[in-house]
Amino acid sequence: MKNSPSLRRAPRPLVLAVVAATGLLLPLAAAPSASAAESTEGTAPPACVQYYSSWRYTQVANGCDTAVSVTVQYTDGQSAPCLTLQAGEWGTFAGYGTNMNYVTGLLTC
Repeated sequence: MKNSPSLRRAPRPLVLAVVAATGLLLPLAAAPSASAAESTEGTAPPACVQYYSSWRYTQVANGCDTAVSVTVQYTDGQSAPCLTLQAGEWGTFAGYGTNMNYVTGLLTC
């Protein structure tokens, strides 16, 4: 059996580099992502939480039977500080203002 191209051995430095890279990357592939660790943070609140936005204020009403922590997301990517609303409670966030930074929705926090 002569040295056929398919039976040649890979150079040792190349094999070591591949094994080292695989050893370093394998734990990263097995680690859970940050979003998987979050339970309900950053998701849409229940349908019983409603908001009304005007140029000056954004009013959020919790019509649920339990407390809900929410934040308001704006078109410029910013979010408001988290606010916990008890059952039946209203909360006030900033409105869209003169820069027309409209509310795009609510998220849990």
